[in-house]
Amino acid sequence: MTDRPAVDRRAFLAALGSAGVGSLAGCSALGGDSAETTSTAAPTERVDDDVARDLAARFAPTLYFDADETWFPTDPRSYASDRDGETVVDGFDALDGYHATRRETGEGAPEPTVFYNVVGYEGSSLTAVQYWFYSVFDQFTTNFHWHDWEVLHVFVDTADDEPVPQLYVASSHARSVPNNEFLDPDPERPPRVLSELGSHSSALSLNDRADRFQRLPAGGTFADITNRAFDRIEDAAEIPIAYGLPRDEGARLPYVVPELDGAPVYEDERLPSVTRDALVGEALTVRSFDALSSPPTDLPARSTGLVFAPETAGDSDADADANADADADADIEYALVPAGEVEHIAAFTGPQLSFEFAVPGFVEDAIASHLTTTSAPWSQSRYADPAADITDPTHRSELAERYDVVDEPSTLNTLFVRVTEAVTDADAPDGEGVTTRESDVESVLLLESDPEAAPTFGGLGVLRGVPAGEHRLTVNGAGSAPHSETVRVGDAGSGSASATETESSSGDGGETVTTAGVDGEIPLVARESATKVEVDADGTDRDLTALALEDDFGGRLYDAPLSGPDAVYVHRGGAYTVEVRDSDDELGAFRVNPDPVNGESDSDGDAGPASIPSVRIDEPRTGKASLSTFLADISAETAAAVAAVDDDSDGADDSDDSAETDTPNDSTGTAASGGRENAVRGLAQALDSVAEAARRAAERAEAGDRGRADESLDTVAARLERVAERLAAARGELPGSLSRATDRRLEQARRRSEQARAADTL
Repeated sequence: MTDRPAVDRRAFLAALGSAGVGSLAGCSALGGDSAETTSTAAPTERVDDDVARDLAARFAPTLYFDADETWFPTDPRSYASDRDGETVVDGFDALDGYHATRRETGEGAPEPTVFYNVVGYEGSSLTAVQYWFYSVFDQFTTNFHWHDWEVLHVFVDTADDEPVPQLYVASSHARSVPNNEFLDPDPERPPRVLSELGSHSSALSLNDRADRFQRLPAGGTFADITNRAFDRIEDAAEIPIAYGLPRDEGARLPYVVPELDGAPVYEDERLPSVTRDALVGEALTVRSFDALSSPPTDLPARSTGLVFAPETAGDSDADADANADADADADIEYALVPAGEVEHIAAFTGPQLSFEFAVPGFVEDAIASHLTTTSAPWSQSRYADPAADITDPTHRSELAERYDVVDEPSTLNTLFVRVTEAVTDADAPDGEGVTTRESDVESVLLLESDPEAAPTFGGLGVLRGVPAGEHRLTVNGAGSAPHSETVRVGDAGSGSASATETESSSGDGGETVTTAGVDGEIPLVARESATKVEVDADGTDRDLTALALEDDFGGRLYDAPLSGPDAVYVHRGGAYTVEVRDSDDELGAFRVNPDPVNGESDSDGDAGPASIPSVRIDEPRTGKASLSTFLADISAETAAAVAAVDDDSDGADDSDDSAETDTPNDSTGTAASGGRENAVRGLAQALDSVAEAARRAAERAEAGDRGRADESLDTVAARLERVAERLAAARGELPGSLSRATDRRLEQARRRSEQARAADTL
């Protein structure tokens, strides 16, 4: 998580932005010639117009929209204009014209239209029917932009008189997020598409619950997707990996107001017909992620609004029969139009829209995600080759087995993470332990190398087609402090493990999966409960390569490569060990105890919001002195907590300053003299004796006296065994939470003691 000046990030992203607006839009409609999709072995060809029309009518989907949706599929030709001899659709013209029409006509959905494109694979009975949906705007947390093209692919076998559907592929948010797919659907049931509010990401609904998305089989019916799970990852072993429809699955999903030149889009003078009411409703919207002190808890769930079905008036008898199964309760009929009628449109344009992505650092940085427009469907490779949009490797393998014209999936690098929430642990002493739990609020992931944000689904984040190498992964959530770490991804198919010791496995249906975070988990912290731990590696005489952080109760919460200054947000209610590792594999450790009540920021005002305090570790070192100092700190901390239990404790120090021995001078004392109070006092004294020996070891290591430092560390190890005995005797007098905390700290002290004795560096 290297800290670099903000201008470097923005310059980097601006350079990417100059490659073309179509390559950076926040929806899957920009598939193009992406490296993460494979081309088919045989070319495609246009199908006869009459045949194409019949196929399009046969499988035309019913569309279900959210009750709060305002941007329905429409015809972009109404907003087209001539620019330098080319036909273009300007974002301002489309957005303002759409809302002007709604106001003037009273129509909730002006010119409802779905475009179809049908291609056949040469020398094969495999044919693909595409349904393209155009909306004038996309608003979804950080993925908003002018224009929005979404697509449903229906792959059918036309060998017999009656076409048989093979696979449905509904477009998800971005190239990196797996599409929602279903293999071998019921031929008698045309597809249903559930459109996500604002973003229009398409989920499938194929079971008996027409307007609900169902990820897993339940209630006597089947799931709406057949995507495979990551069976080698425990947290995802039974969960189909596809975006789905999070709000329909019970997750909270906050939306953000799109900005143009630093102001909400509805304030722009070029959009006189666009008001605040034109956007996603305020009940679902936050002004910005960092405007909240904690994740939102009152976001409304999804509910169904308008239902669209293909028009039947004037259709042939065959078309009418094909549409007979369309839902009878449809509110609006859409026109089914050949996509060839709009292929003359050369571009969909509009200025950049932005959202600030916060990145932890000594000075809180931000990435302006370059979200602009989407490219025209007919400029994308998947328009001519729909199989390029099959994102599930097992589905592609199945079609490749049935049809020679479809290639087997190529191996891709996929990054997986489960985003959770860090909270205080009820089993820990106050302010001395955290745990993690599932988050009810979805988050957004961003790889700096590909500034196209991707949302989580059910707390799971999946980024496909990640290039091999080192990447910065940043996670933002509404009301949460940001998380950012460096992730190293190996070459797909090589079987090589990541340098960050993340789990990397091949064979998961054509994917090599690397987990980010710790064992695939990244915990976010509510801003109101956060403290920023800053580690300034500048000035150290060692080459530090890794940073880790663990809580006494929550275990390891952060573990990533380190290069230069770094920062991690933690929950103030924890007690933490910060660990650094150098290029010689030597360790250093430091104790951090944020104040859960009275935390004060020591920042200069530039290190982030003033409400979030910070703790800084300057010039962290590795070796015996660092680890010994940590042993002294954690032993003294625990001794003070134990001593506080006994109101009569006199704080006696049982250390022997005159000589070092494995028997402290309380050997005739407290535990043997009887009395539970004496047992508690003896435990505190034994811990103090460990702290004293550890301090002496640190001093001798600092002085360069390796031999005597090791002698002191031998004494530490012996005295830790005495602590274990004292703890067993005093356990009945200690509060349960303190007893458990002491167990965990004793275990850690033993581990750090062994590391200190084994360290080569002083």
